Amino acid sequence: MRIALYTLGGTIAMAGTGAGGVVSRLTGADLTAAVPGLGEIPLDVRDVEAVPSAALAYGQILELVDAAGAAVTGGAAGVVVTQGTDTLEETAYLADLVWPHPAPLVFTGAMRNPTLAGPDGPANLLAAARVAAAPAARDLGVLVAFNDEIHAARFVRKTHSTSTATFASPDAGPLGHVIEGEVRLLTRPPRHAPLPPPDAARLAATRVALHTVTLDDDPALLDLVARDRDGLVVAGFGVGHVPPAFAPVLGALAERMPVVLTSRTGAGSVLRHTYGAVGSETDLRRRGVIWGGLLDPYKAKVLLRLLVAGGAGPAEVAEAFARHG
Repeated sequence: MRIALYTLGGTIAMAGTGAGGVVSRLTGADLTAAVPGLGEIPLDVRDVEAVPSAALAYGQILELVDAAGAAVTGGAAGVVVTQGTDTLEETAYLADLVWPHPAPLVFTGAMRNPTLAGPDGPANLLAAARVAAAPAARDLGVLVAFNDEIHAARFVRKTHSTSTATFASPDAGPLGHVIEGEVRLLTRPPRHAPLPPPDAARLAATRVALHTVTLDDDPALLDLVARDRDGLVVAGFGVGHVPPAFAPVLGALAERMPVVLTSRTGAGSVLRHTYGAVGSETDLRRRGVIWGGLLDPYKAKVLLRLLVAGGAGPAEVAEAFARHG
């Protein structure tokens, strides 16, 4: 049962020191050689450009998804991707939105680089390979394997800047665990139908902004943030509230671009019709702002950019967020 492994760099691949810190140096062959037990799983290792995950772009991830799909079509039972953790929650969700195959596509990485005591990369890579090879992991879309937990890409978040237990799914919990080398799935959420990948040139030209609302915020910032943009995600207070002065500005923006309302809290849904004050979720939806549901602001931005780049109109965007949120 062959597994394709794509390596993108990040902490898991860092060794030695460059100017002021560790740098990416390990190849896929180096990574796999350092993992006891990984030799039991046949791997087809493919090194991709080793860059920090902060340097990744949508186009690179969609190209990787195409390559992973070709590997599955060519006989791979599953695919593992290693990358830096800084943007992993976004890249995994981007891949999940377009991944059409039953075979697992599993993202992983590390929080402790190999120059430190107790690096977690080898264990995460082994767990990810086991998940990718497990028949039980099929038809679950894109997964994240970290700290012997298995998370759905659409739920997972990076919740701590340094902890090896950083990845969690606050609204859903892990789908399962890797226990004594065995993949144990505890729940199987239904998959959404994949979105068609947008044209690369149109995707590159599409710009979506994100604004996080703060205490005593300035509504004039919204026009600056949204200038020359094709869509806007707003991370509001609590269940989806903004200062009253923001409401008419967001309403005006919603007349010319999709504006999506999310929560800045890190867990839970924005509401639809509980509160009625100016700037509440009810008021904003009345003004044309789109309900973001359970999607956090970062995932909402990924979904909105794909939809806009794919040519979705306001009604299609609202329908997609009602489905994915």
